[in-house]
Amino acid sequence: MTNKSGIDTELRDKIIAKPSVILEDKDVMWALIKASENTMGANIIDIRGIAMDRLESRLDRLENTHRSVIAAAYDNLAGTSQIQRAILRIMDALDFQTFIMDLEGDVREILRVDRIALVFESHEKDALFLKDKLGNNNIIKIVPAGFIGSYLTQGRNMPARDVILREVAERPSEIYDISMAQIQSEAALKLGLGPRRLPGMLLLSSEDRRQFSQQQGTDLLEFFSGFFERAMRRWLL
Repeated sequence: MTNKSGIDTELRDKIIAKPSVILEDKDVMWALIKASENTMGANIIDIRGIAMDRLESRLDRLENTHRSVIAAAYDNLAGTSQIQRAILRIMDALDFQTFIMDLEGDVREILRVDRIALVFESHEKDALFLKDKLGNNNIIKIVPAGFIGSYLTQGRNMPARDVILREVAERPSEIYDISMAQIQSEAALKLGLGPRRLPGMLLLSSEDRRQFSQQQGTDLLEFFSGFFERAMRRWLL
């Protein structure tokens, strides 16, 4: 049964009993506004419709921002958990060989990278002694003094940052062997190994070009770098 308005009586009674159902439905409200505009004619400007358009646009932008903030928060939380797990795994090692094996295995998997390289600078006369001290490990690279600073800045005359994220442009043989031919991006973490010692570098490398880029934040990796260089110092005593 319908009334003079043409609306089904049962539906009309439901709307009258609970009008908020209509007010809270954006699509229904827009349909009502458009119907109202159509009855006004072409020469009448409906300020309410313009205001609604602007409000909806602002609401959409606000919702997009809200989603972006939540996504960034989840990413940051996941990254923090990842770094914490890697730190706990590093702390488990009771000797240097176990430390290196964990770094090449579990720690690499936790950090979700394809290769890890641990780079040490050495004067030429000390290189053999350092190799003997650190052992014959695939991830350990011995480079000439001054190499790390030049690698971090890629030869440019500028201060070297402690953490650099970038696509791989050069693959110097001192670091990159045949097994690292597919590497596309890297995180280079400069390590201070204590007084009277040359610097070191932890290189986290990925075959995914997008995993490390200059647009990403470095706070978590800076924290990890600070922990890692302290962990390294005890093995260099």
